[in-house]
Amino acid sequence: MLEQPTAPAPTGFDGIQIGIVSISDRASSGVYEDKGLPALQEWLTRAIRNPLTFVPRLIADEQALISQTLRELVDAGCHLVLTTGGTGPALRDVTPEATLAVADKELPGFGEQMRQISLRFVPTAILSRQVAVVRASSLIINLPGQPKAIAETLEGLKDAQGHSLVPGIFAAVPYCIDLIGGPYIYTHEAVCAAFRPKNAQRPLPA
Repeated sequence: MLEQPTAPAPTGFDGIQIGIVSISDRASSGVYEDKGLPALQEWLTRAIRNPLTFVPRLIADEQALISQTLRELVDAGCHLVLTTGGTGPALRDVTPEATLAVADKELPGFGEQMRQISLRFVPTAILSRQVAVVRASSLIINLPGQPKAIAETLEGLKDAQGHSLVPGIFAAVPYCIDLIGGPYIYTHEAVCAAFRPKNAQRPLPA
């Protein structure tokens, strides 16, 4: 059974440092413009109330380089690291292997839910190999490569009235970061309502 942290009285919004990593041979070499980093930053800025600092990296599909980058971002104090790209079955797609190589714990539910969301659109979603892991007090999540798919997997799917059809994975991220000793993340509920047990919830800072 998961230990449920007791929430102290708030003293304000904690600042959060987030690592965002776009993994692409062609974008990192300048063949085309990277769209992963702007998509990650745009969605996170809409979804999170806390002050944010982004640490971006645009790198090639090299397993050792990916693992090194993830370790550096965690060591630099990023409690959340999101990657995009390199999660398919192609020979150069090595992001999951590089992520698992730096893991203390694996969290399979994140990848399972991302594939469920993507299967609503394409049967080839079963080829995606995204993983999520904990390293020290940081959560690392592999996301899809396309900006539209990034937003869908983070936010989930809603009907025309704005009601949730399929929950996005980010709803579970703030509580996961609580459990591993990171900062308390407040979200904009219209974008993504974070779920926490009642005894772990804090009121919004004044």
